[in-house]
Amino acid sequence: MTRISRRGLLKTGAAAGVLAASGLPLRAQQRGGTLRLGLAGANTSDSWDSRTHSDSFMIMAGHGAVFDCLTQVAANGELIGELAESWEASADAVTWTFKLRQGVTFHNGKAFGADDVLESLQMHTAEGAKSAAKPIVENISEMTKVSDSEVKFTLKAGNADFPFLLSDYHICIFPAGQIEEAIAQGIGTGLYKVESFDPGVRVLLSRVDGHYKDGDAGWFDSVEMIAINDSSARMNALMTGQVDAVNRVDFKTEPLMRANPMINIFEVTGNQHFTFPMLTNVDPFTNLKVRQALKHAVNRQELVDKILLGHGAVANDNPIGPANQYFADDLEMNAYDPDKAASLLKEAGMDGLSVDLSAANAAFPGAVDAAQLYQASAKAAGIDINVVQEPDDGYWSNVWLKKPWCACYWSGRATEDWMFSTAYEAGVPWNDSGWENARFQELLLSARAELDSDKRREQYREMQMLVSKEGGTVIPMYANYVDAHSTKLTNSGTVGNVFQMDSSRMIERWWFA
Repeated sequence: MTRISRRGLLKTGAAAGVLAASGLPLRAQQRGGTLRLGLAGANTSDSWDSRTHSDSFMIMAGHGAVFDCLTQVAANGELIGELAESWEASADAVTWTFKLRQGVTFHNGKAFGADDVLESLQMHTAEGAKSAAKPIVENISEMTKVSDSEVKFTLKAGNADFPFLLSDYHICIFPAGQIEEAIAQGIGTGLYKVESFDPGVRVLLSRVDGHYKDGDAGWFDSVEMIAINDSSARMNALMTGQVDAVNRVDFKTEPLMRANPMINIFEVTGNQHFTFPMLTNVDPFTNLKVRQALKHAVNRQELVDKILLGHGAVANDNPIGPANQYFADDLEMNAYDPDKAASLLKEAGMDGLSVDLSAANAAFPGAVDAAQLYQASAKAAGIDINVVQEPDDGYWSNVWLKKPWCACYWSGRATEDWMFSTAYEAGVPWNDSGWENARFQELLLSARAELDSDKRREQYREMQMLVSKEGGTVIPMYANYVDAHSTKLTNSGTVGNVFQMDSSRMIERWWFA
């Protein structure tokens, strides 16, 4: 059995060797107990339709518990099989063949097979479908059922990252012919089945007996996920023992939590970044000089110091993070420079600028405070930012992608192409600035199929430069994932950094000591 890492996949390109997975955690596991989670990121509009999942609560409940994908990124960053047992590629990375795990059943007893994979992927390109994974699936020109346990994908162009893309939390596998029922009830192949679901409030899950991951994962008998979007209430729930773990630690109360001998803070550096996307098809953000002025009007270090309290680093309006293989850390910085910002506005034919910035702490912890600090730093450039405080509930459906300028966060992605094709490719659903650039699009397609690592590095460097200098998103800071748990909980010793809460896999990877 072999595993493949982010670096290994790109280094070996599309060599036609068989890739498979998995390994055992390092510490002795114990089965039993009910895991109680207090989580931010819940909304009353939540559902089991993984195509729509955009925040931590449903991401964790979905691909982290109830559903499976074909592949998953392990805690150590290696790509391992989930419903796919192994896969192999043609030499040009255009054709990929996946052997599926046999003997797997859905929670309603239906046997898992190739039809479920094909129909689940077709969901993302169906007429009227709103899926953030649509650009991934659209790049498949043909899907073929080789047998009940084998599928073949032919891509429109070679993609060395393709197996990684199939670990996307939107691409969960549903039972063919029963997808509407599965979305309504939460029927997947995951380690935990749904006992009850109150959107935006609570989820109760119970462990599936005889699961294919037995012995490798899934140590809790049951799980209770409680929506606690208010940061203070969430921290208090952990400190008083009402829950066993929480996400998005409030940095203001972190010292108090660290002083509690019954609580552990766990922090990992990944590619998470906090952002302020502008709709580049809406004035004044159609003007490149205005976008550049706003990038020079934010005091990035101040945000890292006061919002993250040091739990992160200054970013340069680039969504590729320090955990990515081709991260370009040598680009010229869009430094805080009010005089330059004012000069850029004059080049745009403006003596000043007045704009609204929508924010809610649902966007990221401290987003409202961050917007107000941005407002203060921009004044020196003659920019008047009116901070519009939006409701937390419904923020992702009512504000993001709709208001001209708003606060947002991205967890980042395991590969450069995955991040760019999700949020920066022209026309994709989650291109939250609507930015389009011909050279960027040309490089995106070229780098995706390029198997020479040095050439790929240069292409991704230019793409990062274009986004930083011309794109429509202000990205002032990379933020570490900082979560907390009771000392009663333990894990293998390695915590994933793709998403928060052990890459959203705490439910299946952790156990009570």
